[in-house]
Amino acid sequence: MSGIEGETKREAIPPATAPSGPRAPEPEPEQLKRETRKALLGGSVGNFIEQFDFGIYGYMAPYLAASFFPSHDPVASLLSVYLVYGLSFFIRPLGGILFGRFGDRLGRRSTLAWSLILMGLGTAAVGLLPTHGSVGLLAPMLLVLLRVIQGLSQGGEFPGAVSFIVEYAPAGRRGRYTSALSSSTFVGLLAGSGVAALVSGLLGDQTMTGGGWRIPFLIALPLTVVGLLLRMRIRETPEFEALTSRRRGGDERAKAPFSETVRTQWKPILVYAGCALAPATIAPTFIAFIPSYLKRNLGLSGSQALLTGTISLAVVALMVFPVGRLTDRFGRKPLFAWGCGLAIVLMPFSVLLMHNHGFAILLLGQLLFMVPIWLTNVSLNVTLAEMFPTRLRYSASALAYNLPFAIFAGSAPLVSGSLLSSTGTIWSVVGYLSGLAVISTVCVVWGLRETYRSELRKGAGHSVSPGEIHR
Repeated sequence: MSGIEGETKREAIPPATAPSGPRAPEPEPEQLKRETRKALLGGSVGNFIEQFDFGIYGYMAPYLAASFFPSHDPVASLLSVYLVYGLSFFIRPLGGILFGRFGDRLGRRSTLAWSLILMGLGTAAVGLLPTHGSVGLLAPMLLVLLRVIQGLSQGGEFPGAVSFIVEYAPAGRRGRYTSALSSSTFVGLLAGSGVAALVSGLLGDQTMTGGGWRIPFLIALPLTVVGLLLRMRIRETPEFEALTSRRRGGDERAKAPFSETVRTQWKPILVYAGCALAPATIAPTFIAFIPSYLKRNLGLSGSQALLTGTISLAVVALMVFPVGRLTDRFGRKPLFAWGCGLAIVLMPFSVLLMHNHGFAILLLGQLLFMVPIWLTNVSLNVTLAEMFPTRLRYSASALAYNLPFAIFAGSAPLVSGSLLSSTGTIWSVVGYLSGLAVISTVCVVWGLRETYRSELRKGAGHSVSPGEIHR
């Protein structure tokens, strides 16, 4: 992170990406350095809390199943929890439309503040819900309602955070800036699973079943307060301030973002959705399905499955930073294509290694499973913002991101669990993931337009010269 901040002092937003027309005065270098540091923290904190929720929800799934969906069939109860998990993804496109409209018309900063509030309060409220034993069917209904609220807020959170950070980043360094947001994804997952593991280890299975599972969810409340304080200290992005100035000057009108997005951006939205299929499915499969598979089907201890998964996430959290630099130097497409293509080859080897109970071999298998995510994550994120013009960025990126993640990320644990249950073999899951990886590879290689030289104001359809990008 220090390298990013040091470069910020020497390089403000280059003329190549500076929009024409009236704009707010450029901050002084030291002020820009402080604003960029706050933007990175404020933009990443919401994503951290979102992933923290995923981590604790996945790890607490067996306890949630017993508390909200009691059944004589534990597999059916667990699948019910996965279905509710997927619901928060399925509702995301609607949240993206709502928050995208506000983000493109009123600004990124205030919109992201509201998405953080709803998301954090929704996570904390899960820890306060009554159980099925107390109120019957009302308990799972309340859980579903909270996941719907979280899904709405999450639909606007991540695309808005990507837009926010990319609009602060200097041209030629947007990949490495966005790598901080990518890293917060895995750090949030680590924190969620780590807190869940710590609490369960301290309290024991009996206490966790009796209500100890609530504690990790309640921890989201102080995290939300801290995140909101960070976000309220950030100024609006320079790109959106310039857009506001152009609108006041009559150079651009504030049209209806959603209708214009659907009318003018539907092709890049569909291309991006195709590219995102594999990354959107592999990560939640690893987080929410693989640990359960290792414990239930391979007989591994919960601590062994958690430790190897935690190490894998920690490695990826660190390795996205050099990948961000590589995308700035060589482009987004090469890393994106390699990641999707390698998923086809590495998935079978990964699963074979996971069936070996030796710790080192099991860890290697999980690391191989995460290689496609490591290679694609930064490109997936920074391309999302670079593809679309500033005036439509929030709305268009929310649609492009939420469509594949709603359908494929939300259903990943449920589909994987159902495939395993119906076929009796993990190779059905491998085939499913590999098939999606083939589609993503084709979309990246033949459909995706390179964006790392794009003029941010106008999106991927307008480029600047290499000399201007890497000055």
